[in-house]
Amino acid sequence: MKLTGERAARPSPPPPLEANDQVVIWVGTAGWAIALVVLLIVRDSLPADQRWWIWTCVCGVAFGIFASWYVPRLKRGRARAAARRAAAGEDGQSAPRDSGSNTVSSTETPGKSTRS
Repeated sequence: MKLTGERAARPSPPPPLEANDQVVIWVGTAGWAIALVVLLIVRDSLPADQRWWIWTCVCGVAFGIFASWYVPRLKRGRARAAARRAAAGEDGQSAPRDSGSNTVSSTETPGKSTRS
């Protein structure tokens, strides 16, 4: 391979893959539930220092159930925010954004602070 002064152009990255979130969540939750059942069946043969795996599976099931409620709510909120941004863009005005920071931006006069 010859090294030249020119770098080869990088190909553009592929678009992100979309998945059905509910299917992914429930498959993962089912996996944790199956592991929990298996561990409960063999609980007596587990060494005492390995029984924490039971609680790991319980947490996996609990987080899966929580995620099945939370992820659709999160996606709806993001869709509403995108719709608001698109509506604000159509008017030619965008809503002011407040980052909550009290620092001076590079466009403001140096030496002047916005802190009270």
